[in-house]
Amino acid sequence: MKTYLFLGALSSVLFFSSCSGDDDTPNNPEAQIFLSKVTTVNYANPSTPNTSVVSFDYNNKKQLIKVSSQGRATSFEYDTTGKLSKTNYHNTDGTIAYYTSWIYNENQLTTIKSIYPDSNNNTTKVYTYNNDKVTGTSLCFSLNCVIPSTSSYTYSGDNVSTEISFSDNIGGSSTFKREFSYDNKINPYSLTNTYFRTYLAGTQFLSQNNYTSEKISRKDSEGNWIQIQNMTYEIQYNSSQLPSKVIGKEANGKTMIEYSYEYTTLQKQYTTFPG
Repeated sequence: MKTYLFLGALSSVLFFSSCSGDDDTPNNPEAQIFLSKVTTVNYANPSTPNTSVVSFDYNNKKQLIKVSSQGRATSFEYDTTGKLSKTNYHNTDGTIAYYTSWIYNENQLTTIKSIYPDSNNNTTKVYTYNNDKVTGTSLCFSLNCVIPSTSSYTYSGDNVSTEISFSDNIGGSSTFKREFSYDNKINPYSLTNTYFRTYLAGTQFLSQNNYTSEKISRKDSEGNWIQIQNMTYEIQYNSSQLPSKVIGKEANGKTMIEYSYEYTTLQKQYTTFPG
């Protein structure tokens, strides 16, 4: 795939360096909690679990300006209205591997174009909406894209209830369906920039709450859905009722993945002293 397409899609659902993962928001209406680090441990191979860490940095306007993971960094630029306008993807030596440009229709992100030194590697991601919610994405990995990779989302309230993804790979096309249930507490990613979440899409970024179960099915050659995995997620919360740890287990009780979340509190910055 392209050069660590956004740090491996945030290392397949990781995230963000902070003060303390259990701090409450101070009794200050100008202060806000932001997600600052997520450590992900994948137990797909229990003998050699894989650990990934993604850290987020913010400026004094509380804007996300950098995401870093395993020696690489992604930096963000904003337009005069505060919308994300450009993303630069850096190699480990700090040079820019490629960048993306963001296209909007008023306040809706409609297209992201990834521009590489070799234009044959350029990609285009297009977003569709219904009632201001992202209902689908289409991603082309070449200039002459005929069959894009797609994802579609249906909602129950403010949460994605079903996500269907299609890709046409070298070994043939595949279609997967993921079905979710949720708690009633705040999803850590909802603390991040709205356009950033839209950019990533995916259930964990688009939903307001935290999913507690996930049923995964694959469509066979006859169009039937065959269930291949049933996951439950045990969620531990900090004193602010935000997730501090999430443990994903298969139906047989085997731990497959673990997320640890940390947060930071940012104060509003004034150019003059208030009051």
